[in-house]
Amino acid sequence: MPSILTLVFLLIGGIAGGLLSSVASMASLASYPVLLAVGIPPVYANVTNDAALIWTGIGSTISSLKELKGHWKQVAFYGTFTVIGSLVGCHLLLAFPSAVFEKVVPFFIAGSGIMVIVSAKHHSLEPHKRPLWQELLSIAALLFMGVYTGYFGAAAGVIVIVLLTYVTDEKFIVVNAIKNVICGLANLVALIVFAFTSHIYWIQAIPLAIGMFIGGYFGMDILRVVPAKYVRIFIAVLAFLQAGYFFYKAYML
Repeated sequence: MPSILTLVFLLIGGIAGGLLSSVASMASLASYPVLLAVGIPPVYANVTNDAALIWTGIGSTISSLKELKGHWKQVAFYGTFTVIGSLVGCHLLLAFPSAVFEKVVPFFIAGSGIMVIVSAKHHSLEPHKRPLWQELLSIAALLFMGVYTGYFGAAAGVIVIVLLTYVTDEKFIVVNAIKNVICGLANLVALIVFAFTSHIYWIQAIPLAIGMFIGGYFGMDILRVVPAKYVRIFIAVLAFLQAGYFFYKAYML
């Protein structure tokens, strides 16, 4: 049984992760190292992190009901394809190691960080009806995003933000709210799969999840008062930092 100090440490780490998730889609920058610090092996820390991440999505969804009003059909549409992709990604992870994919991930994340900044120009355009080929491409991208979330997951929320920016004409705070819901659904699918195929440290996951719920809930309040351009810069900086970490891990160790 973990000590009280360990549980408090996990709670604080969860709050930090929840804030980072709802604001910058980078919960694992805080939550994953916390799980490693309390002695959970890396593979199981990743699975336990998924178990707690769901509560970030729940907290941010409750907090962003105002932004989600009138957008639930979009959430259901995007979420359906992301969940299907996540199921595929989970099964791929169980069947094949992710070592080769890890070589590509740093560049994938860095590219997403750049696109977060560049995609801001998209919303300076007037809303318009997209041709059929763009809609089909969007569906394919959502499926791929789900596969990525289930298979690897690093900075998945950032990539979803970029994708939704291009497939919708919504404000950034609405895009972020939709992202929180569909990423939460993808994480839920991953948890269900891994609960039967791996080992989750539930005692450590509970305080982490409580913290993530708190952080996810209050993170939306931050987004309402901070200009979107500064949030985009913050997300991009964190994406570059995470890309650097995975580059070091894949090529330097």
